[in-house]
Amino acid sequence: MKIRELAAATGTSVRLLRYYEEQGLLESYRVDSGHRRYDGNAPTVVRRIRGLLDAGLPTRVIRDLQPCIRQDGTLAGCKRETLQEHLDGLDERISALSETRASLARLVSHTQAREQIRD
Repeated sequence: MKIRELAAATGTSVRLLRYYEEQGLLESYRVDSGHRRYDGNAPTVVRRIRGLLDAGLPTRVIRDLQPCIRQDGTLAGCKRETLQEHLDGLDERISALSETRASLARLVSHTQAREQIRD
């Protein structure tokens, strides 16, 4: 499969596919003319990469997870600790954002109340 065909099949730009290769997430081989070619499973790999990126995982973690991905796309337990660390980090950020939001909401409410008193 050519790079443009893979891009069309996955809705991913050629530039991103090259980036995934640079990061060690996607493998290609070169034909005699020097052009990249991809295996038949490349669309599945790209969709998996996109899903893991959407889950908030950085490319370095995705690269480390790849040996743990089973044929059916599920993850073996070999990197469960890494995933739990990222999940814990997300929970911490959500908590911090919730606190920040509550503080801002109080400020807006207080400001509105003061403006109503003046009117």
